Amino acid sequence: MITLKSSHEIELMRRAGKITAAARAFAGEMVRPGVTTLEIDKAVEHFIRKHGAVPSFLHYNGYPASACISVNDEIIHGIPGKRVLQEGDIVSIDVGAYIGGFHGDCAATFACGTISPEAQDLIDVTRQSFFEGIRFAKEGHRLGDVSAAIQNYVESHGYSIVREYVGHGVGAKMHESPEIPNFGHPGRGPRLLRGMTLAIEPMVNAGSAEIQQMSDGWTVKTLDGKWAAHYENTVLITDGEPEILTAPAI
Repeated sequence: MITLKSSHEIELMRRAGKITAAARAFAGEMVRPGVTTLEIDKAVEHFIRKHGAVPSFLHYNGYPASACISVNDEIIHGIPGKRVLQEGDIVSIDVGAYIGGFHGDCAATFACGTISPEAQDLIDVTRQSFFEGIRFAKEGHRLGDVSAAIQNYVESHGYSIVREYVGHGVGAKMHESPEIPNFGHPGRGPRLLRGMTLAIEPMVNAGSAEIQQMSDGWTVKTLDGKWAAHYENTVLITDGEPEILTAPAI
């Protein structure tokens, strides 16, 4: 069942979203050659707790860290560890913060030092596909309108959309209904209503859409070894334009 949030609950989600967005930005600033993914994770946990929240991901279904940090051909759910970031890497960081009974959830892919034009294009297209999608995140549209817009934009640039993992509703629970594919057909799926809060998150591969699950039970990589990018925000459906609850601070 899709949960519509009250005005009070939306205010609480704005608070969670603001902390989550700030944690994403903080993590992105740490991405540079010589830093380990574990160092970023520990700093993110400290940042979230310092702001009175709890990391949403820590121990969620057994996940061992506060952030998902996925490098190069890792699409999502990379476990932070001893890996040292190198010049030219691209680093996807997914974070969540829980406060006041509600979660925020967002992600972005960051450049480590100077990266190739091809890698920058992958990051840019992935990010823009999110904004192409939320043009349709308005009351009265259907979820498939958002999904189709993301897919069309990504594929028009020669990239592919991950099929096995999708976005989701978010609120009092980290994952709520509905599932939000990044592919589909306009005019299908649930009708969007004000008060819905959705984690919309394109996961885009430079090569084929095929994936492989690593033996750690979490990390998902591209099957062909080509790179991937990820971009996500928590979005509120209103009676007008959508509100990004995890919008970067201006």
